[in-house]
Amino acid sequence: KINEALKLGYEILENNGSAVDAVETVIRVLEDSPLFNAGKGAVLNDEGNAELDASIMSGKDLSAGGVASLKHIKNPITLARFVMEHSPHVLMFGDGAEKFADEFGLEKVDNSYFKTDRMLDEYNNLKNKDKASLEHKNKKYGTVGCAALDKNGNLAAGTSTGGMMGKKYGRVGDSPIIGAGTYANNKTCALSATGHGEFFIRNVVTHDISALMEYKGLTIKEAADQVINKKLKTQNALGGVIGLDKYGNVAMSYNTQGMFRGYRISGAEPVVKLYKD
Repeated sequence: KINEALKLGYEILENNGSAVDAVETVIRVLEDSPLFNAGKGAVLNDEGNAELDASIMSGKDLSAGGVASLKHIKNPITLARFVMEHSPHVLMFGDGAEKFADEFGLEKVDNSYFKTDRMLDEYNNLKNKDKASLEHKNKKYGTVGCAALDKNGNLAAGTSTGGMMGKKYGRVGDSPIIGAGTYANNKTCALSATGHGEFFIRNVVTHDISALMEYKGLTIKEAADQVINKKLKTQNALGGVIGLDKYGNVAMSYNTQGMFRGYRISGAEPVVKLYKD
């Protein structure tokens, strides 16, 4: 599935498409797949419902859009893009965000569309154990993200998620928060994060990496490793980031056992990995 998404994103960029187009397209593919914790197949909150968050950002002008606590929007990343391009706002949530989606005729679905047997089983197991998902550190579900650099030198990044299994209704993680879950700036880099959202918000992870590049002159790999493998590790905060800089250098740093990740550079074959190199 990651290969399929990479192929679509690559084709857009090779055909002079924008980084924003590539990011949205790739994330839509992953939202529509039941394999990931985004869109269909998302984790369920403590009431057994899916509540979805997403964001997207353009490095060209720092425009951005985020959406949170969506229950009926089939592709949250697309609504995030509409917030970015068709509203004066950056972050919208819940019923208001869904009303905004109605203005543009975005596809809506019943909440049951998002619920897969796998996640319903996980939810029931969690309910039986009566323990919050925070204690299930080994139960990691894949928030999805994408970063892209187009032929005009513009960067973009996006992230989409169902959040944390068994989360309190109304809980919002880092994924829709600009500077935490998603960040893009043509001066530095484009990044998408996954992991324990509360820590990623407190540490403003994606912006912190960009700032280390902008103000300290670190490479994207140095900056990402410093934040993920040093700063977050000392706080026992699990997660990772994917991203690339304005030159197309790729960084994929994580402090967990593995992270599904892939990239493709113009003229080269795609690279997809799970565990350490």
